[in-house]
Amino acid sequence: MPKETSAFRVIVVGAGVAGLTASHCFQKSGIDHVVLERRSEIDPPEGASIAIYPHGARILQQIGCLDAAQEKCKPCVHFNSRWPDGKLLFDDPFFDHVRKNHGQDILLFERRRYLRILYDGLPDKSRIRMGATVKDVKQTVDGVEVLLSDGSVEKGDIVLGCDGVYSRVRNFMWDHADAVSPGRVTGEEKAAMKTRWKCLVGTGPPEPGLGERDMTVVHDRGFSFLALTQPNRSFWFVFFRLDSPFAWPQRANYTEQDAEELAATVADHHVSDTLVFGQLWKKRDRGMLIPLEEGVLKHWFSGRVVLAGDAAHKVTPNIALGGNSAMESVVVLCNQISRMMEENGGIKPDQGTLERHLKAYQDEQRNRVWFIMKFSGLITSIQAWDSPFTKFLAVWVLPLLPNRFLALSLGLIIRTAPRLEAAGNSGVETWRNKVESTVKNRFDILRTRKVVGAFIVIFLVLCLSLRR
Repeated sequence: MPKETSAFRVIVVGAGVAGLTASHCFQKSGIDHVVLERRSEIDPPEGASIAIYPHGARILQQIGCLDAAQEKCKPCVHFNSRWPDGKLLFDDPFFDHVRKNHGQDILLFERRRYLRILYDGLPDKSRIRMGATVKDVKQTVDGVEVLLSDGSVEKGDIVLGCDGVYSRVRNFMWDHADAVSPGRVTGEEKAAMKTRWKCLVGTGPPEPGLGERDMTVVHDRGFSFLALTQPNRSFWFVFFRLDSPFAWPQRANYTEQDAEELAATVADHHVSDTLVFGQLWKKRDRGMLIPLEEGVLKHWFSGRVVLAGDAAHKVTPNIALGGNSAMESVVVLCNQISRMMEENGGIKPDQGTLERHLKAYQDEQRNRVWFIMKFSGLITSIQAWDSPFTKFLAVWVLPLLPNRFLALSLGLIIRTAPRLEAAGNSGVETWRNKVESTVKNRFDILRTRKVVGAFIVIFLVLCLSLRR
């Protein structure tokens, strides 16, 4: 482990995927820090699954967790797309194509098991403070002070908010921005996280009707099913389009009764040709109804408070890029802090230098995750036949495309992902990473909805032409 840069200290709020990855990156880079987690458990029984793509697996190798992760899962084999009656629309060797393209399988875990892998792999677990609830964040002339509910205070140089889509740290950041630069963060930006979908999400025992190591998507009008399996567990999601979408500051708080009533409306719906959803719901270990936010903030920092993961950028989970994007963002931020300290000779930077590097982090990652958010949203719409156009894509276009199309579409995202600079050249060097030097900048031109739509349509038409 490198010698610690004691002149600079990061206070991380939240010990989820982003927060634990941040601790790994900071320890690898020799950056002093503490991670504050309000829960008493590192791996609470919440959520369902998380998928780690090759670029996320590269980060796992760089922080020393890939071997442990690969021991805990079996790579998926089939991607089955089905009609509303459960009959097969097409079977895509998507997972095999990803492995061939990038030299690494997509890894699938129960989310709580993945958190345990990250925690158990930490070189120094004393960096994690459990049961530490943040009450207030104060920015001083040369640092930050974080007041906790037990009366204690953590002092550092920046606060990193990894506390999710309902981030309290983000509120403190907005308060600071409003105080020092009124109007900089507008109401429109605060409403960037929009909710257009809700989701029944759960996990249960293995189900033969879904296969042993498969992904199943069942289309329907205005909603869709997604199921993923491992030999000892199944994970499932039911996506429903909202009749009335909403944005911040509105927030949905669904109850167990809400979940039961919604599950009853699709209990008889096929999720395969031999299985209906009610069977999954009845056998569930846990299940809940949640809103699905999506959006990317324009400003990721103010002063000495900075955001990462779902606090700054949130995507719908149909293509499973959210956790990977959270890991990416903390890697990019860690790289910027390491560069800053090296440029400063290990001496604590002034405010201007700090903000320059925080802006560099924001600028490097924001356009990338904006594209990922739009791509994820398109997949959600296609799977749920959200419009005549997306139904046309799902039924008449995608089944006719080469079966490597989805894997190739994700290739640009995978190949241009950031690496942890403190890890040197480690990180699955057999992967195919030779990409034109300008490829990252291609995200810069994809800034409007019309451009993204045109890009997708042109890409589809080109693929159809090549097929002929």
